[in-house]
Amino acid sequence: MPKAILVRIKGRVQGVGFRPFVYQLAKKYGLKGTVQNNMDGVRLVLEGQEKTLCYMLDELENKSPRLSRIDSIESEELSYSNFQDFTIIPSERLGTSSLVIPVDASVCDDCLKEMNDPTNFRFQYPFINCTQCGPRYTIIDELPYDRTFTVMREFEMCEKCRNEYNDPTNRRHHAQPIACPFCGPKVTLYSINGKKEATGSDAIHLAKEQLKAGKILAVKGIGGYHLACDATNQKAIEELRRRKTRPQKPLAIMVKNIELVKTSCEVNSLEEKALISTEAPIVVLRQKQPHQLPTALAPGIKTLGVMLPYTPLHHLLFAESKLDYLVMTSANPSGMPMLYKDDEAFDYLGDIADYVLTGNRKIKHPIDDSVIQVINSEITFLRRARGYVPDPIYTKNSHHGVLAFGSQQKNTFAIGRHHEIFVGPHIGDMNHYNMLQHYNQELDHLLQWMGPFENPVIAIDKHPGYTVRELLDKFNPSKVVEVQHHHAHHVSCMVDNGVDECCFGIILDGTGYGEDGNVWGFEILYGDAVNYKRLAHLRYTPLPGGEKAIKEPWRIAVGMLIEHFGVEGKKVSEQLFPEKKYEIGIIHNMIEKTLNSPLAGSCGRLFDAVSAILGVCTTSSYDGEAAIKLSELMDATASLSNNGYGYQFNRVGELLEIDFARCLSGIVHDYVNGRNKKEIIHAFHETIVKACRDCIKIMSTQLPQANRKVVLSGGSFHNPFLVTQMKRILEMEGFRVYTHKQVPCNDGGLSLGQLKVASAQN
Repeated sequence: MPKAILVRIKGRVQGVGFRPFVYQLAKKYGLKGTVQNNMDGVRLVLEGQEKTLCYMLDELENKSPRLSRIDSIESEELSYSNFQDFTIIPSERLGTSSLVIPVDASVCDDCLKEMNDPTNFRFQYPFINCTQCGPRYTIIDELPYDRTFTVMREFEMCEKCRNEYNDPTNRRHHAQPIACPFCGPKVTLYSINGKKEATGSDAIHLAKEQLKAGKILAVKGIGGYHLACDATNQKAIEELRRRKTRPQKPLAIMVKNIELVKTSCEVNSLEEKALISTEAPIVVLRQKQPHQLPTALAPGIKTLGVMLPYTPLHHLLFAESKLDYLVMTSANPSGMPMLYKDDEAFDYLGDIADYVLTGNRKIKHPIDDSVIQVINSEITFLRRARGYVPDPIYTKNSHHGVLAFGSQQKNTFAIGRHHEIFVGPHIGDMNHYNMLQHYNQELDHLLQWMGPFENPVIAIDKHPGYTVRELLDKFNPSKVVEVQHHHAHHVSCMVDNGVDECCFGIILDGTGYGEDGNVWGFEILYGDAVNYKRLAHLRYTPLPGGEKAIKEPWRIAVGMLIEHFGVEGKKVSEQLFPEKKYEIGIIHNMIEKTLNSPLAGSCGRLFDAVSAILGVCTTSSYDGEAAIKLSELMDATASLSNNGYGYQFNRVGELLEIDFARCLSGIVHDYVNGRNKKEIIHAFHETIVKACRDCIKIMSTQLPQANRKVVLSGGSFHNPFLVTQMKRILEMEGFRVYTHKQVPCNDGGLSLGQLKVASAQN
């Protein structure tokens, strides 16, 4: 006896070829009915024998398309309607969206084969795509994901494309960005003054010639513009750095294929898997020694950010040319949003790029490249963006209608929808009005897709000067929850690992606004999303000049030495930085009179000080440079030894103060007396690990009922040695240790923790 069922499928099931997949399964099993996209996901009506229905649902769940992800399947019995066929019916746009928005994906092998086939009508077409690859999130205007609600509505399909689009057996069935050379977007090369140089294949050929000649090109990708030059050409790299005013910050590169990556970098199996994945992130790899590529790509750094070509245009730039390595760095000027509009490219890059290689397919939502690093055989995010956003993070509890505004640096926002938390794209540092506009635009768009929510609960950092506070009134929140910066870090790692109960947290980062008005950043906490208690912190030392000290780490070193050792510290500072003797005298007076010298207990600032003391980096040209260059001199695979420096714990009221005075004294003594710098750096790292371990052991003894779980969060845990050895040494003491998996440990993951705190306290 045949039966009828209604099946509702939720997850990433739109824009990934799911309906054609269902259609082909229904035909395979001889089932009748319909399949339809709606605001929930995909809706099926199936009629047939019960056994056959079960076979189909099993295959549907276990063999779904490459880009799809099924989160739930619900079915219920229906009245039998005696359908005569199985058909794909038009989408329904009624109701509130609960869709998982499809992510952008690297070009698939099938499309690359067609693009390289001279007999195919899409031969060398730089916008080739299908249901298993190409732009998604970046081109969507409204939901559900249909062509009329994307930027592709501007391109009317030709007969060939339309036939593929309407054919349920074709892999381009309802591939919304479908196009070809006759009806789709075109690529054009312009000189930077706006003169059209060439179009189509001629534009790509000329672009390759200019890159080989050492020119700098602005290249439009899926999510925005990159600045590109030949990564084997030292002069071109140096010229790019000069024009972009980026003297030291590492430049990411794109490499022709995985085989070439392996000739210049160490690549393990997990790193290779990430490089060739549909997400195609930048992967931080260790360069082979001696360097195969110019040192100008990453001055003073042993690692290199590497990605493979992920758009058809990228592949065409490498094809049949002598170009094997290209610099591919974000084109936006420092402190500004990503460049993704053509007029912006010409306006902002007039003094940087020589040419602009663009296409007339618009970008609706700019998005940066994701950046990952493999540590302890696990992928960790440095930046979560293209290929991963806006995939949700699932939680046990509902957080519906809660928004989190994120941090001032490395900003992301977060939106709660039922049991999902959507962490938005990497926005960046919120120090410019244009960044606030960009933030507002992207948040508005995602809210339209998620809700919208009236009178939401909003989580925001306690720092009174964060730029995003300007948006509070716009949302007319029912409640504003101010969340302490390091509590948000703590909870972010808990959510990332599905931990709900109270636990210890070791939070090591740069700077965060403290409850006592000082700068925090080296914290031992205990608690959950509802409450937390600060148990211990690094001894406070002054930041002479405030923000200026962060850009000039030698000032931090002087501040720490004077605070710890008084007049003797001043003498040592003059010995270490003889060219700064006059300024050191001023700093000494500033500290004595507490003038413009806020107090800070920060791991990031401690790293800055040691980096400056050892002459590794006394002045920073980019965020975290001093700490990064110090950690780069460290062997990340080294084990703990017994060569750490001294430290002590001081009881200050209810808090334990971690005092590194003996450590700093030992570092200065060893450096002045000629000890190997790498040995000093190893001993310093080891000291941090052991001090944190001892602190947690003390607290665990004092709190015998406390849960023996520990989360590690904060940007300092991007340091492979710190996170590896901290986890190992604590596990040896019987603690269960959690690190970040789905969001960065830096401020890019802060909004996740903020949202959870606001939801728990609502």
